[in-house]
Amino acid sequence: MKTAQTLGLAAAFSFAATAASAHVTFLDAEAPQEATILATLQVPHGCDGKPTNEVQVKLPEGFVFAKPQPKAGWQLEVIKGDYKKSYDNHGTPVKSGAIEIRWKGGNLSDDFYDTFVIQGKVSGVDAGTSLAFPVTQLCGDTVEAWDQVAAEGSDPHKLKSPAPVLTVVAGSDHGHGHDDMAGMDMSGMAGMAMAAPAGDEAKLGDLEISGAFAKAMLPGQPVGGGFFTIKNGGNSDDTLIAVSSPNAGEVQMHEMKTENNVMKMRELKGGIKVPAGETVKLEPGALHLMFQKVTAPFKQGDSVPVTLTFEKAGKVDVTLKVLSAQGK
Repeated sequence: MKTAQTLGLAAAFSFAATAASAHVTFLDAEAPQEATILATLQVPHGCDGKPTNEVQVKLPEGFVFAKPQPKAGWQLEVIKGDYKKSYDNHGTPVKSGAIEIRWKGGNLSDDFYDTFVIQGKVSGVDAGTSLAFPVTQLCGDTVEAWDQVAAEGSDPHKLKSPAPVLTVVAGSDHGHGHDDMAGMDMSGMAGMAMAAPAGDEAKLGDLEISGAFAKAMLPGQPVGGGFFTIKNGGNSDDTLIAVSSPNAGEVQMHEMKTENNVMKMRELKGGIKVPAGETVKLEPGALHLMFQKVTAPFKQGDSVPVTLTFEKAGKVDVTLKVLSAQGK
């Protein structure tokens, strides 16, 4: 009898613990001052059994230079706006940037758990401050809003739908240390590719591929990016219709562009067009390759072989040199 009671109590406590942690939370709830971190949101379930199709995250003042991590099968929107004050980016004052991130068009079953990652810098915030990130979870026509913030001195555990919170701690050594990546908003990253050292070069008919490189992947990053330049010296258009690599289960072609102050990323299922007599650049913040289901994270100094398939010119093998996570 005592054993049954003990098991019953254990089950009750287990259920209570599960219910208490059923809201959207951060994997690491602490963030050091003046450091760039990977803020990892955990989405443990859907909405009343329905799959999650969209996750919207509002970014608080003091979390700046934000860049979301793309997710396979999801579209990205980055909504930009003005900060309440200016923030220093290596000597350059920055007054605007990403203020909301949206992952859209996914299908995360209620049976599964997933994470959504945003890189950003905690700046101008005192230690002990709590930064709330209101999250809206959309499941078809059902909406879960994790946006409640506890008043000062009250117990946040009593909130029904608490917003995920990062507690700012003193110091900048908290296991992250990617501060040299701060401030590189996605629309301004194109110049990094132009400064990158040339990688493998290849020629296929009238097409020339040069400057091929990939970026080293950060810990926990599930996808990698690839970039190069295609010059079409011929008199007819061509299209890059497929990319494959033994280092990844799938390689997609993507485009990022800003429309009405919203940056969007989409897969180019029809390929990348290379008009006659023109040069097309795949570079950060614009056209790029996305390596899904990588066999091992890309490390600086390694190389990533790819096979490019063009509609008219055919196939060519190219090797991407893995540079730093900053593309240098």
